[in-house]
Amino acid sequence: MENTTLRAYKYRLRPTRAQEDALSLTLTLCQRLYNAMLEERRGAYKKAGKSLTAYDQMKSLPEVKAALPEYQGVNAQVLQDVAKRLDKSFQGFFRRVKAGQKAGYPRFRGRDRYDSFTYPQPSQHSVSGDGKHVYLPKIGNVRIRLHRPFAGKLKTLTVKREGREWYAVLTCELPRAGPLPPTGSAVGIDVGTTWFYVTSDGEFCENHRFFQRSSKRLRVAQRALARKPNKRSNRRKKAKERVAKLYRKAARSRLQLHHEEAKKLVAAHDLICHEDLNVKGMTQGNLGKQIHDVGWGQFFSILSSKAAEAGRRVVAVDPRYTSQRCRLCGHTERGNRVGQANFRCLSCGHAENADVNAAQNILAQGLRFVAERGSMERACHEKPRPLGLG
Repeated sequence: MENTTLRAYKYRLRPTRAQEDALSLTLTLCQRLYNAMLEERRGAYKKAGKSLTAYDQMKSLPEVKAALPEYQGVNAQVLQDVAKRLDKSFQGFFRRVKAGQKAGYPRFRGRDRYDSFTYPQPSQHSVSGDGKHVYLPKIGNVRIRLHRPFAGKLKTLTVKREGREWYAVLTCELPRAGPLPPTGSAVGIDVGTTWFYVTSDGEFCENHRFFQRSSKRLRVAQRALARKPNKRSNRRKKAKERVAKLYRKAARSRLQLHHEEAKKLVAAHDLICHEDLNVKGMTQGNLGKQIHDVGWGQFFSILSSKAAEAGRRVVAVDPRYTSQRCRLCGHTERGNRVGQANFRCLSCGHAENADVNAAQNILAQGLRFVAERGSMERACHEKPRPLGLG
């Protein structure tokens, strides 16, 4: 295992009007360059059967600056990163083609679909000593809200636009922290839409329903947007920004909850077992909106990442019959699930909360898998083979 890790820190920027114009212009020029490079790659392959590389396109950047003087005001490494970003999109395209997946050929980016640019080799002194400014080459010292300190060696500095707000994302390399001390505890979690999750220990985590709570204001904002059909009007732009702001607030609140709950589980347990859910497929059903609102996929991803960093183990088990199987006698029948919250075994008469019973079954499957695999020393995110009705 490597001794270092990368961590990203995101901070709000407070640019002046002139700096905001410079940031917007840089972003627009990068978006145009991205589209031009994509067109160049397509044309070269169609006309000559030649595949251009990022290095080929980076060599032509001096010619671009000579022909288009506005690009003189953009940092050279920022322009080079545009070519690398496009090359990464093509690498993903070829990888999906080779794997037989839906390919998704790289597309041209509209102004609203290109929202960041990156300094790949920023100075280690980009952030001022007092923590109030960050230096962006070709733009200047921009005020930054350093709400928490960052640590490690600065590797990249990305400037991102979210609506009318600007953010700086500092990616730092720092020594990997040692594993947390063992607790000797293992837990199974059953996720749902009534409760965010229920543990095998009987702990219930509330589902805050961030999107649902904002649905009334969102409905009003979307109707106001629909009444403004002129896409060039300033009023429509403001209405569109109000809708986007409500979506962003719900997404940020959900992300914060996922980080907090994942951190709490990782700190308390050596082994965490959860269901291996096909979240994308489940969102196609009647409960799609509620499932999107709770965000299981994002939560599982964050949980796995934090567990790997802390030396914990996460196991994803087959979810079939976990809500219908009695955890005491193993009898599996649909009728055991009396209601949303009640479980009563038709064979042995065992009764308890249905979600707690499911979480216990999930934990039992995870422990069985760990026993088959042996040591729990290596932290990972694993998926055992599906189990039958037994």
